[in-house]
Amino acid sequence: MYLDISHDLASPLGRKMALSMMGKNDPLMTDALRRLMKRKKFIRSLPKGKRAFTFSQDGLSSWALLYHTFKIYRANSPEIVERLITENEAANCMVADQFEKLDGSDVFAEIKADHEPFKRRLYDPRGMGMIMVGLYAAGWINRKIKKWLGEKNVADILSQSVPFNVTSEMGLALLDVADSVRPYPDVREYLERHASDETFFEGLVLREGGEIVSKVFHSFLDKYGMRCPGEIDLTRTRWHEQPTALLPIILSNIDRFEHGASGLQWENGVRNAMQKEEELIHRLKKLPGGARKAKKFSNMTRRLRHFIGYREYPKYFWVSRYFIYKQALLREADKLVKQGIIQEKHDIYYLTFQELETVVQSQDLDDRIIAERKKKNAFYETLTPPRLITSEGELLFGQYQNDDLPEGALPGNPVSSGVVEGRARVVHTIGDAEIKQGDILVTNSTDPSWTPLFLSVKGLVTEVGGLMTHGAVIAREYGLPAVVGVEQATKQIRDGQKIRVHGTDGYVELLEE
Repeated sequence: MYLDISHDLASPLGRKMALSMMGKNDPLMTDALRRLMKRKKFIRSLPKGKRAFTFSQDGLSSWALLYHTFKIYRANSPEIVERLITENEAANCMVADQFEKLDGSDVFAEIKADHEPFKRRLYDPRGMGMIMVGLYAAGWINRKIKKWLGEKNVADILSQSVPFNVTSEMGLALLDVADSVRPYPDVREYLERHASDETFFEGLVLREGGEIVSKVFHSFLDKYGMRCPGEIDLTRTRWHEQPTALLPIILSNIDRFEHGASGLQWENGVRNAMQKEEELIHRLKKLPGGARKAKKFSNMTRRLRHFIGYREYPKYFWVSRYFIYKQALLREADKLVKQGIIQEKHDIYYLTFQELETVVQSQDLDDRIIAERKKKNAFYETLTPPRLITSEGELLFGQYQNDDLPEGALPGNPVSSGVVEGRARVVHTIGDAEIKQGDILVTNSTDPSWTPLFLSVKGLVTEVGGLMTHGAVIAREYGLPAVVGVEQATKQIRDGQKIRVHGTDGYVELLEE
């Protein structure tokens, strides 16, 4: 997915906002943009128009955002987060029930009618305000503690095991699924040798302990079944549609973790955060004006822990609502298959929403359209998109400004503090992951479906990512040193090679085998 920022670069304010937004997510992109902005002739040639980066988004006005951000900052209460999440979950349940009763053209009409109010919920100024307060608190803490005590990135430790982080909670919930399987050898044998997606639960309940495990598994899928690798692509198969995709992780969790590991992991994170806060308060009180500094720091830490976890929720909410849409559309696809209009239900992935609506109404489709688009898609999947490209097709690249790194070190973006040394496990897709306890995960990028793997690794290196992308957020939550944005990490680091990850300073050392 590309974002056209031509109009942003055409204005001074737009350029400042573009650099600010990109700087938090991708330093290489930021550097490439700065280089581009130095081309005065190019910048003057850009057309002016509606900017991509703006505080007004789908009904979210800048004034509403500022008002709610200030209100949330002053209130500093986790009840605000809980209330908004409860509202959104109730809305999703209501919409799901509504779509169950619809078919044919009514499905398409309801999706179009529902989409605008859904976007207003997605960009609710209360939710965006919580995210802004959480980010502001993290930045304030890091700046002030570095200035006062000389310690970097302490917000990483303080944000371990925060409430309302739906993605890190998902990883822990999968440990609970493993615990439900653990007492029943017959269930484990079924999962290892006989389970299939078509008859997964039918076969499961026939085994000793199967009904108990089935309830726990259903509970997990009810909350997280809409997720999967590459979940932003609506056509990807969800865990709800393919529960066997979770089995390697569940079985691995049984072998690697003791019973109750979910609670222990959470408690350990809370303890680490509390101990760090107490340590910093003790040190701050020894400084001139220490009591005042310690009080400010304590209040800001509360804001961090109350609101930073919500950062993961909007995407979860988005994926949940779109899965409701997808299920309704696939029910229409099943009818088209039975009527012989398409060969398989997933053929609808090669049609636009408007085209599919027309097919359902007309009950007619030229088979050549699907075949041609499948062929083109196979070619598109072989391409690697660049970070930044001009309309003329020029590819632009950025550079890290790291002149003081050890010789041979790979520069990157520090997103979760700490230093860790271990064996690199280079993984290209989650299905290929053969992680052993204590490995360091090296991959192109991660999304929420990778979260369960984070429980087994002790560090993270990715080629793509920034301060608030999935891998960075969960690495901080679980206390894993992490460096992201390491160019060609999966090629420069050999699988099995010993490496050292410097999550505080942002580089990776390649050590001897």
